[in-house]
Amino acid sequence: MAATSDNILQHLSAVESERVRRAGDRSLQARVTAVKAYQQRRFAHTYADLLASPRYRGVAQFFLDELYGPRDFAERDAQFARVVPALTRLFPSDVLTTVESLAALHALSESLDSGMGAAVARAPVDAAEYLAAWQACGRQADRERQVALTVKIGESLDQLTRRLLLRRSLRMMRVPARAAGLSSLQSFLESGFDTFHAMGGASEFLKTVRSRELSLMQSLFATDAVTQGTTAHAAALGQLP
Repeated sequence: MAATSDNILQHLSAVESERVRRAGDRSLQARVTAVKAYQQRRFAHTYADLLASPRYRGVAQFFLDELYGPRDFAERDAQFARVVPALTRLFPSDVLTTVESLAALHALSESLDSGMGAAVARAPVDAAEYLAAWQACGRQADRERQVALTVKIGESLDQLTRRLLLRRSLRMMRVPARAAGLSSLQSFLESGFDTFHAMGGASEFLKTVRSRELSLMQSLFATDAVTQGTTAHAAALGQLP
């Protein structure tokens, strides 16, 4: 458990470092914010069918808000950092593993967003600007890991929702979690549990996410953003809003 807590703290520290870096450069902050806003539009574009589906709407919105949205999670992260030792006392090990994966994804995504923000020439960001920044940022291995972590978190939540006793226990932990300063974490876990449980099985949803994200990633890496008019360039732009 100590190693898990240490890992969570390291990831949160990496996120805070990105925030401090941006706070010292208003231009970078504005461009990162524009990148995040565009990425939320991109997710809504890529998964418009799932967001409109009665079965998948809730979990797609959960991904959009909690994993792809431009929200500032500084308050939540600060709560986590202060009370990480309490996590090992309040939450089961498999829940902690999910939280660790979330923290790892958070740190990686913030690092990639900073890289994208540094690469964009202006805000707001459009498809051509996003493609050029993606090419300039690179880091294909990190992009692949980002997709893998996203799917892993979904798989973990899907497995956890099958344990009814754990769901009841999670509800009973609202008061002690609030007292320990873990309200944001509690809210995230309950929202994840509820949306995944309501979906009735996440395998097809997660398969779709993995397939579409990898397809988009490969398409964006397969073309030279400087070269206009190529088939590969058009295909990459065609997957962006």
